[in-house]
Amino acid sequence: MKEIFVKETMLDEALKIHSEIPEFVETKPEHEYFENRYKNLDKVILVGYIDGIPAGYIIGYDKFQDNKTNFYCWMAGVIPQYRKSGVLTAMMEYLKNWSKEQGYKNLRIKTRNTRREMLSFLVKNNFNFYEIEAQENIRDNRICLEIHL
Repeated sequence: MKEIFVKETMLDEALKIHSEIPEFVETKPEHEYFENRYKNLDKVILVGYIDGIPAGYIIGYDKFQDNKTNFYCWMAGVIPQYRKSGVLTAMMEYLKNWSKEQGYKNLRIKTRNTRREMLSFLVKNNFNFYEIEAQENIRDNRICLEIHL
C-alpha cells in the first residue's frame, strides 16, 4: 500500500507540480502571478506526496475577506499518473481541517464545466453548488461549490 502524506510547503514546490498538470497549461507557473493572488492574506500551500514523491498541490487563501466565513481553494491539481490514488482526498481533508482551525465556516472552490473529474470529486465529497458563472461557451462556465466546515 502506498503511503500518502500532506504537508504545508513553499510556493516553489507547488509550482513544480503545477507545470506537470496538463489542464493548467494556460496558467504559466510564474512565482509573482501566484503570490499576487494571496498577497497580505491568510494563505496555505499544500503538497501531497505518494511514497515521498510530490503528486499534487493545493493553494488556498482568504479571497472573500468576509470575517473568516469562507476560505477559498484557488488551485488544486494532481499529476495525471497519481490521480485516483487518494492524494486529492488527503489534501482536501487537510485543507478543510486547516480552514476550520483558522476559524473559517465554509470552504469554497470554483471549477469549470469541462473539468468533469474535479466536479465529480467535489460532488462525491459533499460539496454543494452555490453559483454558476456563465461564460459565452457553456463548456467554460465556472461552477462554484462550497462545503460547510
